Amino acid sequence: MNSNQIRQAFLDYFASKNHFVDKSAPMVVKNDPTLMFTNAGMNQFKDIFLGNSPAKNPRVTNTQKCLRVSGKHNDLDEVGHDTYHHTMFEMMGNWSFGDYFKKEAIAWAWELLTDVLKIDRESLYVTVFEGDPKDQLEPDEEARQYWKQHIPDDRILYGSKKDNFWEMGDTGPCGPCSEIHVDIRPQEEKRKTPGKELVNQDHPLVIEIWNLVFIQFNRLSDGSLQPLSAQHVDTGMGFERLCMVLQDKQSNYDTDVFQPYIQKLSELTGKSYGRSEETDISMRVISDHVRAVAFAIADGELPSNNKAGYVIRRILRRAVRYGYTFLGFNDPFMFQLVPVMVENMGKFFPELPAQQDLIMRVIAEEESTFLKTLATGIQKFEQYIEQNRDKKTIEGQFAFDLFDTYGFPVDLTQLMAREKGCDVDMKGFQEGMQKQKQRSRAAATVDTQDWIVLSPGAEETLFLGYEALTAEVKPVKYRKVTSKGKTYYQLVLNQTPFYAEAGGQVGDRGVLKAGDIRLKVLDTQKENNLSIHIIDKLPEQWPDHFIARVDETKRRLTENNHSATHLLHSALKKVLGDHVQQKGSLVNDQRLRFDFSHFSRLTSEEIRRIEELVNDRIRQNIQREEHRDMDMEKAQQMGAVALFGEKYEEKVRVIAFDKDYSAELCGGTHVSATGQIGLFRIVSEGAIAAGIRRIEAVTGKKAEQYVNDKTDTLEQVQQMLKNPKNLPKSVEQLLEENNKLKKQLDSIEQSRAKSMVKELASGAESIGDIRFIATKLEADSKAAKTMAFELHKLVPNLFLVLGHHSAGKAGVTVMIAEELVKSKGLHAGKIVKELAKEIQGGGGGQPHFATAGGKNPDGLDKVISKAKSYI
Repeated sequence: MNSNQIRQAFLDYFASKNHFVDKSAPMVVKNDPTLMFTNAGMNQFKDIFLGNSPAKNPRVTNTQKCLRVSGKHNDLDEVGHDTYHHTMFEMMGNWSFGDYFKKEAIAWAWELLTDVLKIDRESLYVTVFEGDPKDQLEPDEEARQYWKQHIPDDRILYGSKKDNFWEMGDTGPCGPCSEIHVDIRPQEEKRKTPGKELVNQDHPLVIEIWNLVFIQFNRLSDGSLQPLSAQHVDTGMGFERLCMVLQDKQSNYDTDVFQPYIQKLSELTGKSYGRSEETDISMRVISDHVRAVAFAIADGELPSNNKAGYVIRRILRRAVRYGYTFLGFNDPFMFQLVPVMVENMGKFFPELPAQQDLIMRVIAEEESTFLKTLATGIQKFEQYIEQNRDKKTIEGQFAFDLFDTYGFPVDLTQLMAREKGCDVDMKGFQEGMQKQKQRSRAAATVDTQDWIVLSPGAEETLFLGYEALTAEVKPVKYRKVTSKGKTYYQLVLNQTPFYAEAGGQVGDRGVLKAGDIRLKVLDTQKENNLSIHIIDKLPEQWPDHFIARVDETKRRLTENNHSATHLLHSALKKVLGDHVQQKGSLVNDQRLRFDFSHFSRLTSEEIRRIEELVNDRIRQNIQREEHRDMDMEKAQQMGAVALFGEKYEEKVRVIAFDKDYSAELCGGTHVSATGQIGLFRIVSEGAIAAGIRRIEAVTGKKAEQYVNDKTDTLEQVQQMLKNPKNLPKSVEQLLEENNKLKKQLDSIEQSRAKSMVKELASGAESIGDIRFIATKLEADSKAAKTMAFELHKLVPNLFLVLGHHSAGKAGVTVMIAEELVKSKGLHAGKIVKELAKEIQGGGGGQPHFATAGGKNPDGLDKVISKAKSYI
């Protein structure tokens, strides 16, 4: 069976057992502050396990794209070096939400593996939870008894809490699990050592293939376990490992999941897979990483220096580094693997072919940038070696600075060091890394206490905010949260008019009132499907009800900007083309920000046409058309725009302003008619990544203020220029005159510099065989550099120190003849570092030429007097 057939067979089997076949959720998590990426198949069902929302289907199956590169599940360093670790992988699973439990889960897993997929029964082993006295948990004899109906007792093994008790996190749903392991070693090895002795011993050919989790408990913040009212099943089987077993391979990378990428790399490099360990590891790393990066981009996450974007950039750069170091790639190459991915996975994951062009452009641009970074890092490394010839150990802090400042991988620093006969102080490097991690942990530390329930039995919060900004509400539960030294409280209500931040629209603010009690709602956020109201204090006594009131001014202005965003999106498609897709947005009461796919800068004419289209729709005062609980299929037939990277339910909400102009799937709040927006103006447009542009715009009074400010500025310029009839021509003439004067001044400065060079050269002091010049002058760093190189041409055996100042800034320029560098051991870079202390600055450079800058011109006299001490 090929990989696509294996995937389909799994889904078909559970569909035959009355499971709803669900689509994969996005790999990039949008509404869970505890996760950046989907790292397990159950992530999208957390709310059901937590009791925050009911299950729409009691039985579900799917294959979920996952990413594990941070936190507890961090496999990045192993990827490529072994046969089975991955960053992006598919987790196939089946779920029961309060329906079937251990008996059915075990029976169906066995039937699928042995009867449907025909895996050798004698190669399978299972584990069950051995119990844990600390948690007062007995061994899972129930699961063991069910397994004995299918597999001999001697192949049912007890597993520890580490291996056989699954927990969502420090708190939350948890329970015992039963793992299924498969032994794919050759028969000769099986006869020597029984497979049961190698289960959970990290043997690459005796591997866990499926984990059946039986969710029975809720872990509280004090560590205790509380039985759940409903029991659930959550299973996860590694798709890539299953393919390895069924295709009779001994490495995931030998299956048809990865071989197409490896073969493409062989074609591009002319190097065969299987001939060299370095080559093989590199090809495995790249084949894995391109999948992770491509899926992340398809889900709307672009490489960046922040949060999830930083993780994606790090994965991509790791792959580029392997290609650069071991496969000889000096130009972008990874983007050429994207068509291979589309061909192999595009049928099951339609987001890949739909965004192939964008994915390739973003990856190619990131590759190009990082290859330049590698070149910069290599240059810095060479400079360091040149300045520290006598050292055999490269400072750990320098290696860390290369990594932290330039993104230069430390293993590449080690490789280059070995080529120079040096070591890297890895202890010092790790100290730098540890300090960075401690700073990050301190910044991210959040202490969240357990929920305190005020009203048992409540389910999802009912949102009233589409119709009302004021409502009577009942407090359901609250908890205390401490973050960065600040304490606040999260409150859940039975119903609410407050919009929780989602879809780019910020959360509502307002108040909760009950008699003399008045609580400020500082923000409203969404955690999974839970609407959480952020309040800064608790009442002395909880009332039965509050009157909830949303800040109406903020909400209305936000709605103006949100509806304008929809009008903008449609205008962009009409002016630029249907390739435009939303890639991100921010909507608040001050402005709107809209990110979209497009590959060139917008012209002034295009921006003008976009503004005209939007403002024309505003003047038409188009009434909002709203469809709630519409079938997804019907919404798509209507032409409603759906966003990639979002997972939609079967029932959706559609917002249209003239359905032939703008219709989008959207859960946000909007104006009742476009006339309320007033005016729309674009204030900026630019690139934020390869193929991604960003527009920022304002509406209503903010737009009026923007226009007025521009008009006021224009009038001031006119008055300054004595109200000319043709203002642009007058400004153009002024610029031309300014350029002429600048050229005249440059000519004067050059003449002055030449005169000073001759004067300094003739006054050079002879000290032994050294010609010494040290002086202070009024000049900028550029002029000082020019003079230094001119003097270098005129004066043999030159030792030059120029102290210079301009516009309140100080600088030092040191030039030493190369003969002196060799014969006297002088080093301009080291000397300038010392001299820079006198001007409260710093600098460095090559042995023969170096510069420094500082903020204390008064220290230049000391620089000049100190200069002679070096010779």
